[in-house]
Amino acid sequence: MENQNDIKNQEKTEKPELTKDMLVSTLIAFYPELTEPLMLMGMHCISCFASQMETLEEAAMVHGLNADEVIEDLKDFLHQAEIQNENK
Repeated sequence: MENQNDIKNQEKTEKPELTKDMLVSTLIAFYPELTEPLMLMGMHCISCFASQMETLEEAAMVHGLNADEVIEDLKDFLHQAEIQNENK
């Protein structure tokens, strides 16, 4: 698991790769734009205390989702957002 101090020491421009081992709180800290897609998937645990200690894989399991599919969907969302930003 990741330490909050490690997150604070990491530069904001250096986003970690999305993985199912990532804490939900870390994911939201570095990728706030993924809040809405996660909520649409039924993962409303974004702001709950458990997000500080729960990995994306654990959260997906609790919500009956496949963590690998969640990661792929989130990566697709980020890719589409990047394409839209390039076309502006």
